[in-house]
Amino acid sequence: MVSIGFVQYSPARHDVAANIAAVQHLVTGARADLLVLPELANCGYMYASPAELKPFAEPCDGSGPFLSALRGLAAGVGGTIVAGFAELAPEGLYNSAAAIDGSGVRGLYRKTHLFWNEVDLFLPGNTGFQVCNCQGVRLGMMVCFDWYFPESARTLMLRGAQIIAHPSNLVLPWCQAAMLTRCLENRVYAVTANRYGVETLGSASLDFTGGSQIVDPHGRRLEQAASTGDAVVFREIDPDLADDKQISPRNRLFGDRRPEMYA
Repeated sequence: MVSIGFVQYSPARHDVAANIAAVQHLVTGARADLLVLPELANCGYMYASPAELKPFAEPCDGSGPFLSALRGLAAGVGGTIVAGFAELAPEGLYNSAAAIDGSGVRGLYRKTHLFWNEVDLFLPGNTGFQVCNCQGVRLGMMVCFDWYFPESARTLMLRGAQIIAHPSNLVLPWCQAAMLTRCLENRVYAVTANRYGVETLGSASLDFTGGSQIVDPHGRRLEQAASTGDAVVFREIDPDLADDKQISPRNRLFGDRRPEMYA
């Protein structure tokens, strides 16, 4: 059995130090094998240009202030923290997620499907959907709008993921319900860590939906936060349940796939 959970909060724009302090406050005293934070948890969401965002981005090697702080927090909680962050790479900025434990960065994912004005800020992700071993479980990552594309979760399942960590800044109303199907059709757990609150930039305003949740391989919602307000929620789960791909006595998820018909 392992303990998995999410941290829901409202990241501040332009203030990495405040976001570090907020996460430190929320997870102090917590113990978990896996803890998932929202998308762009280090810097907030709405920026006018890459130049405005760049001072708040950091490298993926863990040397920046946000990922460095998460390494210490991961050691304190005794597990792995997955967090979305603005990644500063030599070629530009990525909307990324990192899996971090007390030893450092264990996995990196760069968002494949950019949403709305993200295309003006970030380069398209180029890591693909990878699975890493963290705390004895096989962990995959996707970020926010990736949920809209069934291939995201399916690729992670085919590569052996038992749990999908899903940092998010959701504004569309469908994801939380859709993730029940994503988990059912792939027989995986998913932890969607969403932010809440409103951000405004010029004439544009976004209202983030909260409702962070944990879903099991049978499409059952095990835990869910409210649409607003900070929340830290954990649930003990059996990761081996995600390895059972039997649908009926005569149907198996892997065995019944017919890839030759999907081209």
